[in-house]
Amino acid sequence: MTAVRHFCTYFDRRYLTRGLALHRSLERHGARFHLFVLALDSETADALRRRALPHVTVVALPELEGADPELRGVRPTRSLLEYYYTSTAAWALFLLEHRPEIEWLTYVDADLFFFGDPERLFADLGGGSVGLVEHRFPEHLRHLASRGRFNVGWVSFHRDDDGLACLRSWRRQCLDWCRQSAERERFADQKYLDAWPATFARVVVLGRPGAGLAPWNLGSHDVEVRGGKVHVDGEPLLFFHFHGLRQVGRDRFDPNLRGYGATPGPELMRALFVPYVRSLLEAEVDLAACGLDYAREAPLTPAGGGGAERALRDWLKGLRSALRGDLVSVNGPR
Repeated sequence: MTAVRHFCTYFDRRYLTRGLALHRSLERHGARFHLFVLALDSETADALRRRALPHVTVVALPELEGADPELRGVRPTRSLLEYYYTSTAAWALFLLEHRPEIEWLTYVDADLFFFGDPERLFADLGGGSVGLVEHRFPEHLRHLASRGRFNVGWVSFHRDDDGLACLRSWRRQCLDWCRQSAERERFADQKYLDAWPATFARVVVLGRPGAGLAPWNLGSHDVEVRGGKVHVDGEPLLFFHFHGLRQVGRDRFDPNLRGYGATPGPELMRALFVPYVRSLLEAEVDLAACGLDYAREAPLTPAGGGGAERALRDWLKGLRSALRGDLVSVNGPR
Protein backbone atom coordinates (compact mmCIF):
# COMPACT_ATOMS: atom_id res chain seq x y z
CA MET A 1 0.00 0.00 0.00
CA THR A 2 1.24 3.50 -0.85
CA ALA A 3 2.46 5.49 2.14
CA VAL A 4 0.51 8.55 3.22
CA ARG A 5 2.15 11.59 1.66
CA HIS A 6 2.22 14.65 3.89
CA PHE A 7 2.01 18.11 2.36
CA CYS A 8 1.90 21.53 3.96
CA THR A 9 0.97 24.94 2.67
CA TYR A 10 -0.28 28.30 3.91
CA PHE A 11 -2.58 31.03 2.69
CA ASP A 12 -4.77 33.90 3.80
CA ARG A 13 -8.28 34.88 2.67
CA ARG A 14 -6.90 36.23 -0.61
CA TYR A 15 -5.76 32.72 -1.59
CA LEU A 16 -8.63 30.80 -0.01
CA THR A 17 -10.15 29.53 -3.26
CA ARG A 18 -6.68 28.63 -4.52
CA GLY A 19 -6.07 26.58 -1.39
CA LEU A 20 -9.38 24.77 -1.89
CA ALA A 21 -8.47 24.10 -5.53
CA LEU A 22 -5.11 22.69 -4.46
CA HIS A 23 -6.83 20.33 -2.04
CA ARG A 24 -9.34 19.25 -4.67
CA SER A 25 -6.56 18.47 -7.14
CA LEU A 26 -4.81 16.31 -4.55
CA GLU A 27 -8.06 14.48 -3.92
CA ARG A 28 -8.38 13.76 -7.62
CA HIS A 29 -4.79 12.75 -8.27
CA GLY A 30 -3.10 11.87 -4.98
CA ALA A 31 -3.39 8.25 -3.81
CA ARG A 32 -3.16 8.81 -0.04
CA PHE A 33 -2.32 12.23 1.33
CA HIS A 34 -2.71 14.59 4.25
CA LEU A 35 -2.51 18.36 3.85
CA PHE A 36 -1.56 20.65 6.74
CA VAL A 37 -2.73 24.22 6.21
CA LEU A 38 -1.35 27.19 8.12
CA ALA A 39 -4.24 29.68 8.16
CA LEU A 40 -2.66 33.12 7.97
CA ASP A 41 -5.72 35.02 9.17
CA SER A 42 -8.78 34.31 11.27
CA GLU A 43 -11.18 34.39 8.29
CA THR A 44 -9.26 31.58 6.62
CA ALA A 45 -9.07 29.51 9.80
CA ASP A 46 -12.82 29.89 10.31
CA ALA A 47 -13.69 29.04 6.72
CA LEU A 48 -11.51 25.93 6.62
CA ARG A 49 -12.80 24.63 9.92
CA ARG A 50 -16.39 25.13 8.83
CA ARG A 51 -15.66 23.36 5.54
CA ALA A 52 -14.12 20.39 7.45
CA LEU A 53 -12.21 19.17 4.41
CA PRO A 54 -11.15 15.51 4.40
CA HIS A 55 -7.45 14.78 4.91
CA VAL A 56 -6.78 18.35 6.10
CA THR A 57 -5.46 19.67 9.40
CA VAL A 58 -5.78 23.41 10.01
CA VAL A 59 -3.33 25.28 12.24
CA ALA A 60 -3.90 28.97 12.95
CA LEU A 61 -0.93 31.32 12.69
CA PRO A 62 -0.99 32.23 16.43
CA GLU A 63 -0.35 28.57 17.28
CA LEU A 64 2.80 28.54 15.17
CA GLU A 65 3.89 31.90 16.59
CA GLY A 66 3.32 30.62 20.13
CA ALA A 67 5.59 27.65 19.44
CA ASP A 68 8.21 29.80 17.70
CA PRO A 69 8.61 33.13 19.52
CA GLU A 70 11.54 34.09 17.29
CA LEU A 71 9.25 34.00 14.28
CA ARG A 72 6.69 36.19 16.02
CA GLY A 73 9.48 38.56 17.08
CA VAL A 74 10.54 39.44 13.53
CA ARG A 75 7.01 40.27 12.37
CA PRO A 76 7.27 44.03 13.03
CA THR A 77 10.38 44.18 10.83
CA ARG A 78 8.76 42.67 7.71
CA SER A 79 6.03 43.57 5.28
CA LEU A 80 3.08 41.19 5.39
CA LEU A 81 4.25 39.30 2.31
CA GLU A 82 7.82 39.13 3.65
CA TYR A 83 6.50 37.76 6.92
CA TYR A 84 4.59 35.06 5.08
CA TYR A 85 7.80 34.09 3.28
CA THR A 86 9.68 34.15 6.56
CA SER A 87 7.26 31.62 8.00
CA THR A 88 7.75 28.97 5.29
CA ALA A 89 10.65 27.13 6.90
CA ALA A 90 9.39 27.69 10.45
CA TRP A 91 6.05 26.14 9.49
CA ALA A 92 7.65 23.05 7.96
CA LEU A 93 9.99 22.59 10.93
CA PHE A 94 7.09 22.99 13.38
CA LEU A 95 5.30 20.08 11.71
CA LEU A 96 8.31 17.77 11.66
CA GLU A 97 8.97 18.53 15.33
CA HIS A 98 5.36 18.04 16.43
CA ARG A 99 4.07 15.32 14.08
CA PRO A 100 6.13 12.15 14.50
CA GLU A 101 4.02 10.30 11.92
CA ILE A 102 5.52 12.41 9.12
CA GLU A 103 8.41 10.75 7.28
CA TRP A 104 8.51 13.02 4.24
CA LEU A 105 7.07 16.53 4.41
CA THR A 106 6.56 18.50 1.22
CA TYR A 107 5.84 22.22 1.30
CA VAL A 108 3.73 23.32 -1.70
CA ASP A 109 2.60 26.82 -2.64
CA ALA A 110 -1.16 27.27 -2.43
CA ASP A 111 -1.39 28.18 -6.13
CA LEU A 112 -0.14 24.77 -7.29
CA PHE A 113 -2.65 22.49 -8.99
CA PHE A 114 -2.11 18.80 -9.66
CA PHE A 115 -2.89 17.22 -13.02
CA GLY A 116 -1.30 13.86 -12.18
CA ASP A 117 -0.29 11.64 -9.28
CA PRO A 118 2.74 13.11 -7.48
CA GLU A 119 3.71 9.67 -6.21
CA ARG A 120 6.27 9.26 -8.99
CA LEU A 121 8.16 12.26 -7.55
CA PHE A 122 8.52 10.51 -4.21
CA ALA A 123 9.90 7.49 -6.07
CA ASP A 124 12.45 9.84 -7.68
CA LEU A 125 13.50 11.11 -4.24
CA GLY A 126 14.70 7.59 -3.43
CA GLY A 127 17.23 7.70 -0.61
CA GLY A 128 17.46 11.48 -0.61
CA SER A 129 16.88 13.87 2.26
CA VAL A 130 15.76 17.02 0.41
CA GLY A 131 13.89 17.42 -2.88
CA LEU A 132 13.96 20.54 -5.07
CA VAL A 133 12.44 21.67 -8.36
CA GLU A 134 14.26 24.07 -10.69
CA HIS A 135 12.71 27.13 -12.31
CA ARG A 136 14.07 26.06 -15.72
CA PHE A 137 14.00 29.56 -17.22
CA PRO A 138 14.30 29.83 -21.02
CA GLU A 139 17.13 31.90 -22.41
CA HIS A 140 15.09 35.11 -22.75
CA LEU A 141 14.25 34.97 -19.02
CA ARG A 142 17.74 34.21 -17.69
CA HIS A 143 17.71 37.50 -15.80
CA LEU A 144 15.14 35.98 -13.44
CA ALA A 145 17.85 33.66 -12.12
CA SER A 146 18.64 36.46 -9.66
CA ARG A 147 15.59 35.16 -7.78
CA GLY A 148 17.03 31.67 -7.50
CA ARG A 149 17.75 28.49 -9.43
CA PHE A 150 15.02 26.63 -7.52
CA ASN A 151 11.37 27.44 -6.88
CA VAL A 152 9.95 27.24 -3.36
CA GLY A 153 6.66 25.99 -4.83
CA TRP A 154 7.71 22.39 -4.05
CA VAL A 155 10.31 21.58 -1.39
CA SER A 156 10.52 18.15 0.30
CA PHE A 157 12.26 17.21 3.56
CA HIS A 158 12.92 13.74 4.92
CA ARG A 159 12.87 13.19 8.66
CA ASP A 160 16.56 12.37 8.99
CA ASP A 161 19.66 14.22 10.17
CA ASP A 162 20.40 15.75 6.76
CA GLY A 163 16.84 16.83 6.02
CA LEU A 164 16.38 18.39 9.45
CA ALA A 165 19.76 20.12 9.33
CA CYS A 166 18.84 21.73 6.03
CA LEU A 167 15.42 22.82 7.27
CA ARG A 168 16.78 24.28 10.52
CA SER A 169 19.43 26.20 8.60
CA TRP A 170 16.78 27.59 6.24
CA ARG A 171 14.59 28.70 9.13
CA ARG A 172 17.55 30.51 10.71
CA GLN A 173 18.43 32.26 7.45
CA CYS A 174 14.85 33.42 6.89
CA LEU A 175 14.57 34.77 10.43
CA ASP A 176 17.81 36.70 9.95
CA TRP A 177 16.87 38.09 6.52
CA CYS A 178 13.85 37.67 4.25
CA ARG A 179 13.21 40.65 2.00
CA GLN A 180 11.34 41.07 -1.24
CA SER A 181 14.48 42.24 -3.04
CA ALA A 182 17.19 40.38 -4.91
CA GLU A 183 20.74 40.53 -3.56
CA ARG A 184 23.80 38.55 -4.59
CA GLU A 185 23.02 35.50 -2.45
CA ARG A 186 19.51 36.29 -1.22
CA PHE A 187 15.96 36.76 -2.41
CA ALA A 188 13.04 36.32 0.00
CA ASP A 189 12.99 32.72 1.26
CA GLN A 190 13.92 31.33 -2.14
CA LYS A 191 17.50 32.03 -3.22
CA TYR A 192 18.88 30.32 -0.10
CA LEU A 193 17.99 27.06 -1.85
CA ASP A 194 20.71 27.61 -4.47
CA ALA A 195 23.43 26.59 -2.01
CA TRP A 196 21.78 23.40 -0.76
CA PRO A 197 23.15 20.86 -3.28
CA ALA A 198 26.72 21.86 -2.35
CA THR A 199 26.06 22.37 1.37
CA PHE A 200 23.87 19.46 2.47
CA ALA A 201 24.04 15.75 1.80
CA ARG A 202 21.52 13.86 -0.34
CA VAL A 203 19.80 16.82 -2.01
CA VAL A 204 17.83 15.56 -5.00
CA VAL A 205 16.97 17.84 -7.90
CA LEU A 206 13.73 16.45 -9.31
CA GLY A 207 14.20 16.36 -13.05
CA ARG A 208 10.77 15.41 -14.37
CA PRO A 209 9.64 18.11 -16.83
CA GLY A 210 6.03 17.58 -15.72
CA ALA A 211 6.88 18.81 -12.22
CA GLY A 212 6.74 22.56 -11.81
CA LEU A 213 5.48 23.70 -15.18
CA ALA A 214 4.77 27.43 -14.81
CA PRO A 215 4.35 30.65 -16.79
CA TRP A 216 8.10 31.29 -16.61
CA ASN A 217 9.19 27.97 -18.16
CA LEU A 218 6.55 27.22 -20.79
CA GLY A 219 9.15 28.38 -23.32
CA SER A 220 11.68 25.81 -22.07
CA HIS A 221 9.61 22.76 -22.97
CA ASP A 222 7.68 21.06 -25.72
CA VAL A 223 4.16 21.25 -24.24
CA GLU A 224 1.29 19.61 -26.10
CA VAL A 225 -2.15 18.10 -25.54
CA ARG A 226 -2.62 14.40 -26.20
CA GLY A 227 -5.99 12.80 -25.69
CA GLY A 228 -7.12 15.83 -23.71
CA LYS A 229 -4.17 15.65 -21.30
CA VAL A 230 -1.14 17.93 -21.16
CA HIS A 231 2.30 16.41 -21.80
CA VAL A 232 5.64 18.10 -21.19
CA ASP A 233 8.59 16.87 -23.26
CA GLY A 234 6.62 13.67 -23.79
CA GLU A 235 5.81 13.08 -20.09
CA PRO A 236 2.46 13.69 -18.34
CA LEU A 237 2.03 17.03 -16.57
CA LEU A 238 2.12 16.48 -12.80
CA PHE A 239 1.52 19.98 -11.47
CA PHE A 240 1.31 23.53 -12.74
CA HIS A 241 2.20 26.63 -10.74
CA PHE A 242 -0.52 29.20 -11.44
CA HIS A 243 1.64 32.09 -10.30
CA GLY A 244 0.11 35.53 -10.76
CA LEU A 245 -3.24 34.37 -12.16
CA ARG A 246 -5.81 37.04 -11.35
CA GLN A 247 -9.58 37.17 -11.42
CA VAL A 248 -10.65 40.23 -13.41
CA GLY A 249 -14.38 39.56 -13.72
CA ARG A 250 -17.11 37.26 -12.49
CA ASP A 251 -15.74 34.32 -14.47
CA ARG A 252 -12.75 35.83 -16.26
CA PHE A 253 -9.10 35.38 -15.34
CA ASP A 254 -5.82 36.84 -16.53
CA PRO A 255 -3.38 33.86 -16.74
CA ASN A 256 -0.28 36.05 -16.30
CA LEU A 257 1.52 34.72 -19.37
CA ARG A 258 2.19 37.85 -21.41
CA GLY A 259 4.99 39.13 -19.15
CA TYR A 260 6.90 35.87 -19.59
CA GLY A 261 6.53 35.82 -23.36
CA ALA A 262 4.43 32.64 -23.25
CA THR A 263 1.88 32.28 -26.06
CA PRO A 264 0.29 28.79 -25.88
CA GLY A 265 -2.37 27.95 -28.43
CA PRO A 266 -6.11 27.69 -27.65
CA GLU A 267 -6.08 23.89 -27.14
CA LEU A 268 -3.28 24.08 -24.59
CA MET A 269 -4.85 27.09 -22.88
CA ARG A 270 -8.09 25.14 -22.46
CA ALA A 271 -6.36 22.02 -21.16
CA LEU A 272 -4.17 23.97 -18.70
CA PHE A 273 -6.32 26.81 -17.44
CA VAL A 274 -9.97 25.78 -17.74
CA PRO A 275 -9.73 22.99 -15.11
CA TYR A 276 -8.12 25.42 -12.69
CA VAL A 277 -10.52 28.28 -13.37
CA ARG A 278 -13.45 25.89 -12.99
CA SER A 279 -12.03 24.65 -9.67
CA LEU A 280 -11.64 28.21 -8.36
CA LEU A 281 -15.24 29.05 -9.24
CA GLU A 282 -16.47 25.78 -7.71
CA ALA A 283 -14.59 26.72 -4.54
CA GLU A 284 -16.54 29.99 -4.38
CA VAL A 285 -19.78 28.04 -4.67
CA ASP A 286 -18.65 25.66 -1.92
CA LEU A 287 -17.89 28.56 0.40
CA ALA A 288 -21.26 30.15 -0.29
CA ALA A 289 -23.00 26.84 0.45
CA CYS A 290 -21.38 26.91 3.88
CA GLY A 291 -22.69 30.42 4.49
CA LEU A 292 -19.33 32.01 3.80
CA ASP A 293 -19.26 35.17 1.73
CA TYR A 294 -15.98 34.94 -0.15
CA ALA A 295 -14.90 38.50 -0.89
CA ARG A 296 -12.54 38.52 -3.84
CA GLU A 297 -9.39 40.42 -3.03
CA ALA A 298 -6.28 40.77 -5.14
CA PRO A 299 -3.51 38.54 -3.77
CA LEU A 300 -0.51 40.19 -2.21
CA THR A 301 2.24 40.71 -4.76
CA PRO A 302 5.87 41.84 -4.61
CA ALA A 303 4.82 45.05 -6.32
CA GLY A 304 2.93 46.05 -3.21
CA GLY A 305 0.34 48.77 -3.33
CA GLY A 306 -3.25 48.76 -2.23
CA GLY A 307 -6.46 50.71 -2.03
CA ALA A 308 -7.70 52.78 -4.94
CA GLU A 309 -4.30 52.87 -6.65
CA ARG A 310 -4.05 49.08 -6.68
CA ALA A 311 -7.67 48.69 -7.81
CA LEU A 312 -7.11 51.09 -10.72
CA ARG A 313 -3.89 49.33 -11.74
CA ASP A 314 -5.60 45.93 -11.71
CA TRP A 315 -8.57 47.27 -13.67
CA LEU A 316 -6.29 48.71 -16.36
CA LYS A 317 -4.32 45.47 -16.56
CA GLY A 318 -7.53 43.49 -16.93
CA LEU A 319 -8.74 45.84 -19.66
CA ARG A 320 -5.49 45.47 -21.59
CA SER A 321 -5.69 41.68 -21.28
CA ALA A 322 -9.29 41.69 -22.50
CA LEU A 323 -8.40 43.82 -25.51
CA ARG A 324 -5.55 41.42 -26.40
CA GLY A 325 -7.78 38.37 -25.96
CA ASP A 326 -5.59 36.97 -23.17
CA LEU A 327 -8.33 36.22 -20.66
CA VAL A 328 -9.53 32.74 -19.71
CA SER A 329 -13.00 31.62 -18.61
CA VAL A 330 -14.60 28.26 -17.92
CA ASN A 331 -15.34 28.09 -21.63
CA GLY A 332 -11.71 28.60 -22.62
CA PRO A 333 -9.70 31.60 -23.88
CA ARG A 334 -11.63 34.76 -24.76
